[in-house]
Amino acid sequence: MRDNVRDNVRNTMRDHMRDDLLDFRDEFPILDRANYLVSNSLGAMPRAVPDRMAEYTREWAELGVRAWAKGWWDMPVCVGDTIAPLIGADARSVSMQPNVSIAQSMVLSAMDFTGDRNTVVMTELDFPSVRYAYERLAQRFGARVVVVPSDDGLTIDQDRLLAAIDDRVRLVSVSHVLFKSAFIMDADAICAHAHSVGALVSLDAYHSVGIIPVDVRRSGVDFLTGGVLKWLCGGPGAAFLYASPAVRGTMEPAITGWQAHAHPFAFEQAMEYAGGIERWLTGTPAIPALFAATAGPEIVLKAGIDAIRAKSIRQTEWLITAADARGYRVHAPRDSAQRGGTVAFDVPHGHEVAQFLLSRNIIVDYRVGAGIRVGPHFYTRDEELDACIGAIDECLSTGQWERFSQAARAAVVT
Repeated sequence: MRDNVRDNVRNTMRDHMRDDLLDFRDEFPILDRANYLVSNSLGAMPRAVPDRMAEYTREWAELGVRAWAKGWWDMPVCVGDTIAPLIGADARSVSMQPNVSIAQSMVLSAMDFTGDRNTVVMTELDFPSVRYAYERLAQRFGARVVVVPSDDGLTIDQDRLLAAIDDRVRLVSVSHVLFKSAFIMDADAICAHAHSVGALVSLDAYHSVGIIPVDVRRSGVDFLTGGVLKWLCGGPGAAFLYASPAVRGTMEPAITGWQAHAHPFAFEQAMEYAGGIERWLTGTPAIPALFAATAGPEIVLKAGIDAIRAKSIRQTEWLITAADARGYRVHAPRDSAQRGGTVAFDVPHGHEVAQFLLSRNIIVDYRVGAGIRVGPHFYTRDEELDACIGAIDECLSTGQWERFSQAARAAVVT
């Protein structure tokens, strides 16, 4: 039965027209030697990155401190302009940040929580790093954090979330796509309701930008953060912060630095914020990360987010069907309109099976409470998904998972 289901789904997939997105595989060297199914965690490195890193070292070696005037100083905003088209934003509306925790903390630090409007609304399933920052900072800024619970550990009930957003709320800070289940939150509805009661919205879009369409103008979101680490294949150390025209040049983040000053090289003692997106910068930027950050987003933009999304829906549907045929519990929405780019499913002895897959150079990851997570991307072949599921079948049917049991791992460590 399993084989019949798998073959039927696989043949349906292969009956589709030629997959033009596979033309981009040559841009990612790791795909020549690994079945790379973990772009939900770290996107594959583009072939152009070493040359761009070499450009950074060459400029440092040849120009020294003069490199700041030759482009380094403007990179946080110029690289932001590379991200802007991927979220439907205008030029000079995105600033680059070291990570989303800092970017989201900047947003919170710009809020006034005096008076009755002193509440931040989050959800139980937001990424923990952002929750840590918000809950700690909220205490210091006098804010109250309301966390909307999840009934199933996979989704957030929209009516319950909207009901929590009332005229006491200053800021709604939620994930666009939930990291554990890939459940897509309705950003348009959240923004519309929040704005109707006078609240602002900050979306953590780390798990959406690059795999599903994102349009900040359509949703009207006030702030949006994300990073190039995952679906954008840009490496670590380069996150981004979008600020809408309504807030970009008026709010004053308390988490700041000299790049946000109107006259940074005057070294004035008092803070005078720059206009526009520049005021949403902090201290000296991480230049090497910014050199590495642009090759991936440029490829994603060229591939086209609509084509990437269509392929993602098709391949994640295949994974769900394959998991169902084997009786694995799926931790991902069934409705493709509510599902991002990742499918997690509970496989017996899941941690050990994941280690087996890694030993076969099938790159996935495992999360307690979610299971084996598989994140195909636009460069993934259909046959690579088949190989992944086939390797899981082999591991379980032959008992090879036992080699990777806790006892075996402990013996290796000691």
